[in-house]
Amino acid sequence: MKKKIPPLIDPGHSHEAVTSARESWRMFEIMAEFVEATERLAPIRPAVSIFGSARVGADHPYYVLTEVIARKLSDAGFAVVSGGGPGVMEAANKGAFFGKSPSVGLNIQLPHEQHANPYQDISQTFRHFFARKVMFVKFAAAYVIMPGGFGTLDELMEVLTLVQTGKTRRIPIILVQSRYWKGLTDWFRDTLVAEGMIDAEDMHLIQVIDEPDQVVEAIFQHYERRGFEPSVQEREILLNL
Repeated sequence: MKKKIPPLIDPGHSHEAVTSARESWRMFEIMAEFVEATERLAPIRPAVSIFGSARVGADHPYYVLTEVIARKLSDAGFAVVSGGGPGVMEAANKGAFFGKSPSVGLNIQLPHEQHANPYQDISQTFRHFFARKVMFVKFAAAYVIMPGGFGTLDELMEVLTLVQTGKTRRIPIILVQSRYWKGLTDWFRDTLVAEGMIDAEDMHLIQVIDEPDQVVEAIFQHYERRGFEPSVQEREILLNL
């Protein structure tokens, strides 16, 4: 009976080595994603990021309202950035696409593929959610949050945390449709502030606005005394975002 010759490399060790190598190469993929997106998006300023539900159709009031807001922002000189998908994202891109400034879609690869909407002058696709989220903040002069679900809330909480902690510059964060957001803002004030989880001043990070023209006006008012270009200090903050 022949003796079985053991493998030169232990199978368990080999698997760990392969996994480690894949993790190392993944870091280069992530770096490349950041570099490519930064090079494409850096010249597109000023820009406003718009978020909201992917589940609304073209006849939904939120879709129509988003399209109007995006068109007004585009005609006022703002590039409009969305997640590049359907629903409110499509409405944002559509409004900007037919306006004077670029329509930008930051698309994401998902297990159930998100199809990019057709209203994008510039389309950038990401594999990693966190890289995409950095780009939404890094080049935004303002955030406009339309009604939406968990993904929309995630983007809202992300930017609130970054601004509150000084990890990004102070920008207008505008919630559109006061009726939709009332329960959340009431909870912020009546529970988070009341129990000392956030400061009362943190409520000033948010504006709740219903009218499209007022959204545009609020953004201009924020920058009228300082201009849209980041200060030297803000550039350093954004560099370390």
